[in-house]
Amino acid sequence: MPPKSKVTRDMIVNAAMEVVREAGAEAINARAVAQKLNCSTQPVMYHFETMDDLKKAIYSHVNHFHTEYLMNFSGNRDPVLEIGLNYIRFAINEPHLFRFLFQSGYAKETNLLEMINSDELMPILFAMQDGLGMDIDKTKEVFLTVALFVHGYASIIANNTLEFDEELVAFHLERAFNGAVITVSQEEK
Repeated sequence: MPPKSKVTRDMIVNAAMEVVREAGAEAINARAVAQKLNCSTQPVMYHFETMDDLKKAIYSHVNHFHTEYLMNFSGNRDPVLEIGLNYIRFAINEPHLFRFLFQSGYAKETNLLEMINSDELMPILFAMQDGLGMDIDKTKEVFLTVALFVHGYASIIANNTLEFDEELVAFHLERAFNGAVITVSQEEK
């Protein structure tokens, strides 16, 4: 029986996420991950046949981390607004991870319809639905409006072309959110 591997798949994914966090997705390679783990490249190549396989695993891990980040509410604002601000904060605090999630092409979803119906988005939609008191379809409509607005802000900030002014962004986000809620509510009548 071969000896048990000391370097696990999870350890490799965590180390690779740190490489992305520090230097961006372009820095992911077997040598960089092995260096993080203080090991040879053999365990990395044993667990991941290709770097593309590793990047897909990292993407899934970062996506889960991102969802947890969004759901961490301070309690100072409406949960829907808090999710939006957390999305922007993620772009500020984790710009390389943000770019990897939203600008690398590793997302499973290739359009808005796929994204809005993805399993990964459901915890966020359920939190929004609870705050809005709307059915899930109406919640998705509000989400799409707010998400496009928030993603625009976050992308501009993550790419270092706009400074973050939380109060100003919160003001604009609240206006976009209120407008979406009013529009969706009026459509019900």
